[in-house]
Amino acid sequence: QVQLVESGGGLVQTGESLRLSCAASGSTFSLVRMGWFRQAPGKEREFLARITWRSGVRVYADSLKGRFTISKDNAQNTVYLQMNSLKPEDTAVYYCAAGDTSVRDHFAYWGQGTQVTVSS
Repeated sequence: QVQLVESGGGLVQTGESLRLSCAASGSTFSLVRMGWFRQAPGKEREFLARITWRSGVRVYADSLKGRFTISKDNAQNTVYLQMNSLKPEDTAVYYCAAGDTSVRDHFAYWGQGTQVTVSS
C-alpha cells in the first residue's frame, strides 16, 4: 500500500505560479509511476502529467502546452507539479496518483486532493 498526501494548493491570480507537492509513504519501494490529475466542478477527471519513478520519463497532456512541469525527488519520495501562467480554467481539485504495477498508465493509489483556485 502507498499513501499519498498533496500540498501546495491555494488561491492565486491569473498569470501566477504554484508548485504542488505529493509525498508518498508506505510501500514506496514498489512505485513504478506517479502522476497528477485534476477535476473541475461538473467535469471529468483530467490527466495532466506522469513520471516514471526510476527512469524519470515524463509524459504530459497536450492541453498543457508546456505550462506545467512534473518532477520528482526519489530520496524524499515526493513528486511535484510546477504550474506557471495559471488561468481561471485551471481552477480544480488536483490529485496525485501512484502506480505500482507494470500495467501501462495504471494508478492504484490516490491522494485526497488539493484545491487550486485561479482568480481573473
